[in-house]
Amino acid sequence: MSETSDLLRATAERLFADHLHKETHEAAEAGTWPAALWAAVEESGLAGAMTPEAAGGAGLEASDALVVLNVAGHARLPLPLAETMIAGHLLGRAGLKVAAGPLTIAPAAGGAFAARRQGAGWWIEGEAARVPWARHAAGLVLLADSPDGPVLALVNPDQVSLRPGTNLASEPRDTITIAATLDAGVVAPSPVDAAGLRRLGAAMRTAQIAGAVRFLLDLTIDYVNTRVQFGKPIGRFQAIQHMLAVMAEHSAAAEAALGLAADGLDAGRPVLVAAAKARAGEAAGQAAAIAHQAHGAIGFTREYDLHRASRRLWAWRDEFGNEAEWQRVVGRAAVAAGADDLWTFLTAA
Repeated sequence: MSETSDLLRATAERLFADHLHKETHEAAEAGTWPAALWAAVEESGLAGAMTPEAAGGAGLEASDALVVLNVAGHARLPLPLAETMIAGHLLGRAGLKVAAGPLTIAPAAGGAFAARRQGAGWWIEGEAARVPWARHAAGLVLLADSPDGPVLALVNPDQVSLRPGTNLASEPRDTITIAATLDAGVVAPSPVDAAGLRRLGAAMRTAQIAGAVRFLLDLTIDYVNTRVQFGKPIGRFQAIQHMLAVMAEHSAAAEAALGLAADGLDAGRPVLVAAAKARAGEAAGQAAAIAHQAHGAIGFTREYDLHRASRRLWAWRDEFGNEAEWQRVVGRAAVAAGADDLWTFLTAA
């Protein structure tokens, strides 16, 4: 890792340790916005890590910014940090003003928006499902199709109607609908198309998954070394040690996938992001299953912290594309390379 990455990791770890507590998690899962935690994150500058410097951000490369989300995944951060990073990055590249406060992006799952010029402004309409943290967003960044190509719009929350929903981790995933006229100053040609937006989201979730898998591994190792059965810690039993070894393999693979996703974004190679999200999703499922198996009944209790990571992993592995979707992308790229260039295709990645 670079010196910048090391500094960012240390800053994020210290920030979350100081401001993120069990009570914060419980309140967030009950629907309370963690305002003090968000204020600390925003003050640190981490939310603007990928926003271009000309737009008031740090202008970091993806490889550095994803380190922050890796730490956030380990901390089970109940905030739209990834979404705000992506939104600031896109708004800055599009030449639009980056709104203060938490931001989100849409569509992140199903749905679509259409835009057309209307006088001096723009008419935009459509619906998107499972928009992350929409109810708490100070601004929504929408990607819409127009006759001239994809456009990016910064929408005020008052301009949309919202139906609340949640994912498996009790994080807000809302359905938004819009049919409104926007000023020309908040709409611009988009620097990415729908596939590009999906890749950004997939890379961000890969980083978060890698962090959460590492948390599960740390928690499980601690548990099996303190839980005594038949007169000795269960971590001394060979079967448990084998389970931990497999879990550690998946954690290492997820961390490697994080690096692959960063390389894919920085180098503009979509197939790397596809491979990274697919592998991270596999690690999410396997690591969560092993962690719950090792913990037994206590792992299913609300009081114990295991579920805050495992439920996020179950949700995140499907967001911005599941393993099957991204594996098809890798498969199509391999077929396109052809038999003669397959080895080159694999080793270049």
